[in-house]
Amino acid sequence: MIRPERCMGCRSCETACAIAHSESKSLFLAIGEKPAPKKRINLEPVPDLGVSLPITCRHCKDAPCVSVCPTKAIYQDENASMISYDPNLCVDCWTCSTVCSRFTPLYHMILVMGCWTSSMNHNRKVISRQAEAGIKCDLCEGRDMPACVEACPTHALVFAEVNEV
Repeated sequence: MIRPERCMGCRSCETACAIAHSESKSLFLAIGEKPAPKKRINLEPVPDLGVSLPITCRHCKDAPCVSVCPTKAIYQDENASMISYDPNLCVDCWTCSTVCSRFTPLYHMILVMGCWTSSMNHNRKVISRQAEAGIKCDLCEGRDMPACVEACPTHALVFAEVNEV
């Protein structure tokens, strides 16, 4: 869960995510890794509103992206706790992106509040490249808590069901 009003835009979540998905799992060694570690979360600053939005897969319980995927490239585990992606099955139809809720807050700010920043153009390109490469949040599989949540100094990111918070 994301609490944008608490986010101060420090990007600790992005750094922690990249390190957690690096070969070395070390900040100092990850910097020199080839290919560079890729983060699964993108921070979207919205200066007009004084907030930043960390954008990542929310692993929705009844994820609409799973139900609309024509090839089942996007699927939910048997516990309905994690959404996964098989890039070998994806046919690049982008149907999933039309129903994905992770962009809802961003679309709300753009369409309803009229906010737009130059970083939004950049981050849309980054998110598009990640989608093309099949880079998706895996909840830091093998860890008790996602790295981004542990690294957030203001607790803007919470690892819990919405009704638990």
